[in-house]
Amino acid sequence: MRKSMHPIRQNAYRRPGGSLKRKTLRGLVLIAASVLLAGCDMVVMSPSGDVAVQQRNLIIASTALMLLVIVPVIALTFLFAWRYRASNTDATYDPDFHHSTQLEVVIWTVPLLIIIALGAMTWISTHTLDPFRPLSRLAPNKPVSADIKPLTVQVVALDWKWLFIYPEFGVASVNEMAAPENVPITFQITSSSVWNTFYVPALAGMIYAMPGMETRLHAVMNEEGDFTGISGHYSGSGFSRMNFGFRSLTPQGFDGWVARAKAAGTPLDREAYLQLEKPSEAEPVRFFGSVESGLYDAILGLCVIPGRMCVHEMHHIDRMGGAAEDSEVNRQRLEYDSRRVQEGDEPSGATFPASGRPPRSPEEPEGLIPRDGEQGGQGQGNVPPATGDGPAPAQLNNPPTGTHQH
Repeated sequence: MRKSMHPIRQNAYRRPGGSLKRKTLRGLVLIAASVLLAGCDMVVMSPSGDVAVQQRNLIIASTALMLLVIVPVIALTFLFAWRYRASNTDATYDPDFHHSTQLEVVIWTVPLLIIIALGAMTWISTHTLDPFRPLSRLAPNKPVSADIKPLTVQVVALDWKWLFIYPEFGVASVNEMAAPENVPITFQITSSSVWNTFYVPALAGMIYAMPGMETRLHAVMNEEGDFTGISGHYSGSGFSRMNFGFRSLTPQGFDGWVARAKAAGTPLDREAYLQLEKPSEAEPVRFFGSVESGLYDAILGLCVIPGRMCVHEMHHIDRMGGAAEDSEVNRQRLEYDSRRVQEGDEPSGATFPASGRPPRSPEEPEGLIPRDGEQGGQGQGNVPPATGDGPAPAQLNNPPTGTHQH
């Protein structure tokens, strides 16, 4: 008998228990991950404000309606695969089957009914939960009484912080706001420079904050406690830390919060606002004991700086047919986006090629090619070679030569 030319290796075959141990280890890892995830605070599904509760219920109802189709389809997929497997000789084999009226009725009727139900829910909730619509109730079976006065809060999204102005009390705060529980809140929301979103998950859904425009949100907080507000729209390098605290207090606690803000003594006038407006990150909570009259309207009109034309003035001139020979002067008064460049307060995110300048930050983002002069190469956002600090090369703007046949 001839021996094998290849000797048998000791580890050529797996030990029977090896696979079982690996499967057990994987199962333990999954269980541990599930335990960790169970500690997550799903505030969207467990909100504290009536508007957010109604939005949560809409999500649950919509998901349940869609699962009426998804679950049976998944179950029938496994059932058909088992029932009509090749080894099952008891199953009916009909290769000429092509139509069933009963199946067609079920296949089309059930989804149609679900779509009608979803459409009706969407139509009703779109009008009921319209953020511009004043609240009609504070909670289920608790309508808003005529003697309850809503609290007005003017919200300004800055780079990268939040400013809250309370016009009825003459105070303002940065990166913290407060409101009494079970009192309607009317938010007037705008931005100082770029688009952003105002979002308190426990209170209501996201609302855009846009420069030169005002959006509204009507909401109420039904539970006392401290909550977190975030920015849900990327707005630059400080976006990830553009958070604020939302404090839902008792009426007495809210009065104490207003008194603490007034005790700060620092006034929020136009000069103080222009300093606050400069880009900064991780700003601490601070208060202003008084607010200059008309400041929010000037922020909304993009005319805080003396001599600037407000947006509503520009609209009036447009409605009147233009300014004729004064148009050039008005154009200079309307320049807003370039003022930070002129004043040297431009955010670090505005780099070449949008602004025609190299990046301000000395740090290179992880994973990118080194910048010019650093181990060779050209980093993202740097000025192209041989262009200095100027704008893009002229050849990028040359029109194409020749004709193109479509």
